[in-house]
Amino acid sequence: MTTVGILGGGQLARMLALAGAPLGLRFLVLDNTADACAAQFAPQLLADYRDEAALADFARRVDVATFDFENVPAESAHWLAERIRVFPSPRALAVAQDRLAEKSMFRDLGIGVPDFADVTTRESLDAAIATLGTPCILKTRRLGYDGKGQFRLRGVGDADAAWAALGAQATTVGLILEAFVPFQREVSVVAVRGRDGEFRTWPLTENWHESGILSASLAPATADAALADQAIECARRVANALDYVGVFALELFVRDGQLLANEMAPRVHNSGHWTIEGAETSQFQNHLRAVLGLPLGSTAMVGHACMLNWIGALPDAAGVLADPSGHWHDYGKAPRDGRKVGHATLRADTRAELAAALGRVGTALGREAQVAPVLERLR
Repeated sequence: MTTVGILGGGQLARMLALAGAPLGLRFLVLDNTADACAAQFAPQLLADYRDEAALADFARRVDVATFDFENVPAESAHWLAERIRVFPSPRALAVAQDRLAEKSMFRDLGIGVPDFADVTTRESLDAAIATLGTPCILKTRRLGYDGKGQFRLRGVGDADAAWAALGAQATTVGLILEAFVPFQREVSVVAVRGRDGEFRTWPLTENWHESGILSASLAPATADAALADQAIECARRVANALDYVGVFALELFVRDGQLLANEMAPRVHNSGHWTIEGAETSQFQNHLRAVLGLPLGSTAMVGHACMLNWIGALPDAAGVLADPSGHWHDYGKAPRDGRKVGHATLRADTRAELAAALGRVGTALGREAQVAPVLERLR
């Protein structure tokens, strides 16, 4: 029986393990937190990601390794790759971990990006602001996610506050200044590439955020075929350039009908959770198929779907479970501000039926504000 090792034991590892059970797979997760929610379904090695003794034990017990989040140290991935198969490659992980390297790769591949500049000192911040203008966003090059590690500058006068907030990290994780993009929409391409180079994508997904954290995803996105094709071509270029194996997501801003790449995630992705019920093959099972060298499954949609994220604490599940379109996912996590603790997916055969379901569930849960922008798009 094949054992898949997962570096990281969060909800993504948990859903990978659930998706792999019908394939007869076993799992082992390595995580540095005692309450990793994937450990409720798979054995866990509790250790630091840089602990070579733990990594060696992990490598002896698995046939292939993958990741459930992108902040696993790249050097640990390289260490493992010298001993066992690791997908996606440590190179892909390293590029996605560094916003400067990532943006530079997009630009080199001919993919549109917001203007950006490397920031190493207080003086270089002033120079970057003068070049890019305001508003702009100062970000850590590494370790930031879900809105963390960012400071928005509305004017030149915010430079001191931005440096006070993030400047100390200029010499540790690095900083990048990005021009603010007044985008109309954000979309994502969730894609999968097999060991043999086969490339597939699920339908384009539109996303909404609250305080920098994904709030809702709608699939398929309301977009013309040309825009969807352009987004998929951007993802294909990234996958081929990195010789990528597995699932990844490419997040894109839509501004005046043009696409600008925001970032990529070298793993299964929150905006693809709807694929569990809304596609012939979920992102989780296709990721496992890819890393194991198995044939990829169909990425065709089953009707229309909307994923609603639960942040901080779970609402009452009954409001979702009572609806014929509702599917509930509890991650088994303790509630905490800003923490992703679960999600629900509503799936229906038509847009009108999906809109009706969203209206019912939004009212039942008191989440009218969360579903409102999706309902506006579905009208």
